[in-house]
Amino acid sequence: MVIKTAEFVESNSVWNKCPKHGKAEYAFIGRSNVGKSSLINRMTGRKDLAKTSSKPGKTLLINHFIINSDWYLVDLPGYGYAKISKDGRDKLEKMIKGYVMSREELVNLFVLVDSRLEPQKIDLEFIEFLGINGVPFSIVFTKADKQTKTKTNVNVEAFKEKLKEQWEELPPIFVTSSETGDGCDELLNYIDSLNIMLKEQNN
Repeated sequence: MVIKTAEFVESNSVWNKCPKHGKAEYAFIGRSNVGKSSLINRMTGRKDLAKTSSKPGKTLLINHFIINSDWYLVDLPGYGYAKISKDGRDKLEKMIKGYVMSREELVNLFVLVDSRLEPQKIDLEFIEFLGINGVPFSIVFTKADKQTKTKTNVNVEAFKEKLKEQWEELPPIFVTSSETGDGCDELLNYIDSLNIMLKEQNN
């Protein structure tokens, strides 16, 4: 898939106020500071489409972007660490869970995981929540350029083994780098394949 146009549409703090359009949505989420905004910008070829920051927890709203006038990319707030009050964290959790559990347009949720780390409890718990609630998702390992390929493979395999303790079948898995662009074409091709499948089902 070639991205020709990528435009910001709107931000919302409540899932049921999100745009009503009937098009497919692909949402991106991850622990704060996982490199989500940088990856979105690399995928779309737009340097400042999603706002990046050196401080974790920059994204605090549900942000919609229309891609090629055909489908929506949704940038969700990160889960976990953010320098906000407990009340603020509770609101973010409610916002995130409301969207992923209730948004009919959501086709796939891409869960971003830092490839440099051993399996983190917070990521595993969020993935378990998705499984329990039947939310379709894929796992995207980020920052693969920050270490050797061997180290990335070791960490990815460790994460997969951890998942296999509870999952009979693993979701699609991608390994990416926002610096080099590795994995971005695979992500876009996967989205393209889902869009084609949806259109065939609706014809």
